Amino acid sequence: MQLVCPACLTRNRVPDARLADDPLCGQCGAKLLPAHPIDVDDASLERHVAGNEMPLLVDCWAAWCGPCRSMAPQFEAASRQLPGVRFAKLDTEAAQRSAAAYGIRSIPTLLLFRGGKEIARRSGALPAQEIVSWVRSQGA
Repeated sequence: MQLVCPACLTRNRVPDARLADDPLCGQCGAKLLPAHPIDVDDASLERHVAGNEMPLLVDCWAAWCGPCRSMAPQFEAASRQLPGVRFAKLDTEAAQRSAAAYGIRSIPTLLLFRGGKEIARRSGALPAQEIVSWVRSQGA
């Protein structure tokens, strides 16, 4: 499986059988599968969308958004329940190009990617279990 390092953005090939072994980046030594959501910006989001074979769930948020702040711990909790999905957070104020490119009209919005393509989206603050159920219902 191809995984993009969250620290240096290098693509790494990891055998499926080794995914549970806490693999490290061959370039910088960072964990390829951190236990928490990663922060992405315009450039790193595109690298993760295009370079990860693992499903990618992106929380589009902003610091001024109350529902976004209330959903943040729920998103973190959901990430611990779905180890086969990479979780990322995109600050739409700092990453306006990505927010425009993906047509983000309201926040929080969740974008689910697989195989380099957006396969689903959902807007509104959700509890952790509903995030998990929704992602699983999409086949991720």
